[in-house]
Amino acid sequence: MGPNGLLSLRRYGASPGSHSHDHFQILLGLSGALDLEVAGRGVRVAPGGGCVIAPGDRHDFESSRGSLCLVLDSAHPDWARCTGQRRSTKPPADALPLAHYLASALQQDRPLAQTYGPALLLEAWLDSTHSDCSTPGPTRGRTINWPALQQWAAQQWHRELTVADLAAQVHLSPSQFSARCRDDQGMGAMAWLRGLRLAQARVLRSTGMTVAEVALRTGYRSPSALTAALRRAEQHT
Repeated sequence: MGPNGLLSLRRYGASPGSHSHDHFQILLGLSGALDLEVAGRGVRVAPGGGCVIAPGDRHDFESSRGSLCLVLDSAHPDWARCTGQRRSTKPPADALPLAHYLASALQQDRPLAQTYGPALLLEAWLDSTHSDCSTPGPTRGRTINWPALQQWAAQQWHRELTVADLAAQVHLSPSQFSARCRDDQGMGAMAWLRGLRLAQARVLRSTGMTVAEVALRTGYRSPSALTAALRRAEQHT
């Protein structure tokens, strides 16, 4: 990693599990949608969106249909100004065309993109002013009917279901829902969502339904993705 950081293009899919880094990680969405949980907060990185993950923040991600992001791994201390519970994760408008240019330059192996891109991205992000740089903290007072939410989710596996969908169902933002899920269920929202999907898959498999049909009904990308998820769950029990 250079003095300003290292740029790369990364494709995301199934969750690798919760982890953390000793440096900042900046993600800008290019295609697809990436759902993250960062230090208990839900974040969706769609095309034109972004996220700054601070050193030591445990995070998890999942993209059921695949996502491509421009990623900057950087130890530059000024990125700390873009993190925190009340900081917006939306990148400034000036950073978006730059991100697309840098992504194209990386694909074409243009060396100047790697040399100057990290510093230019930081400058574009910090020089833009945000009127929405702070967001309200999580709402703790509203009661969530978790059994009803679980029942609703069980009817939705035929489509791409996200943490944002669950949050909207109980009239909370993704970050508020993630905080409530950790408080009420003792786990992150993405882990709870994966647990629901896997539990439904197990029920269907117990009826003798084929792996392919179960995968289709519970939102897994393929029968092999379902088989791998079941295997991982068995290893952790």
